[in-house]
Amino acid sequence: MCFFCVCLALTSAVFAESEASTEKHDWYFKPCENEKQPSIDPKVDFLRKYDAFYAGKPDEKVIYLTFDVGYDNGYLESILDTLKKENVPAAFFVTGAVFKNSTDAIRRMANEGHLVCNHTDKHPDMSKITDKAQFAAELDSLNEKYKEATGCDMPKFYRPPMGCYSEQSLKFAKELGYKTVFWSFAYVDWYNDKQPAPQEAIKKIMSRTHPGMVALLHSTSKTNAEILPQIIAMWRERGYSFATLNELCATD
Repeated sequence: MCFFCVCLALTSAVFAESEASTEKHDWYFKPCENEKQPSIDPKVDFLRKYDAFYAGKPDEKVIYLTFDVGYDNGYLESILDTLKKENVPAAFFVTGAVFKNSTDAIRRMANEGHLVCNHTDKHPDMSKITDKAQFAAELDSLNEKYKEATGCDMPKFYRPPMGCYSEQSLKFAKELGYKTVFWSFAYVDWYNDKQPAPQEAIKKIMSRTHPGMVALLHSTSKTNAEILPQIIAMWRERGYSFATLNELCATD
């Protein structure tokens, strides 16, 4: 083969390898009961290629507790009080809005050993952003707010707002040094005026608990704040322990 053809073939191969689809995906999983991990869309087999995680090992009774914090409506302190009392680590995926009135809570999260992670500054649909610099600006802007508040950079964990992502957006996140963290449990807990009844919430959470569970709860939920002590106790009664995202993302 001629030198030109070899160079062309190598260039094409590198280009093909670097390409990533811009097709939008909404994070989806099918819940299971009887302590089985949920199944996910088989079309997204590229997750680990881009350091994206949604659950830990299926044979280890470990829970990774995470909270999405779009804003603070008065329940953050109660949640933090419970976590401190129970000695449970958590990850809080925060947006820029939290820094407007709740910088003290952000500092408390960090000081008490929790991970304060990147949920973007303005909470846009990141799957629609195809320019890497614009994508990076959403993460960098939030990191600057955190750095101003704490003097440190944020841990390199990112959660796509609304669970919207593309292969390209995961690639951008990885290239920026982030690990993307989805979840293997969530329920409808974010409507302030339509909160689930505590017993209904407990039943749903416990029926779908599974080894390696990445639990997504919203910190704006009155119900979550009320039932968190009971949920933690029930998880422990079932033999579950708690771990951090650093431990989750170190597993294979």
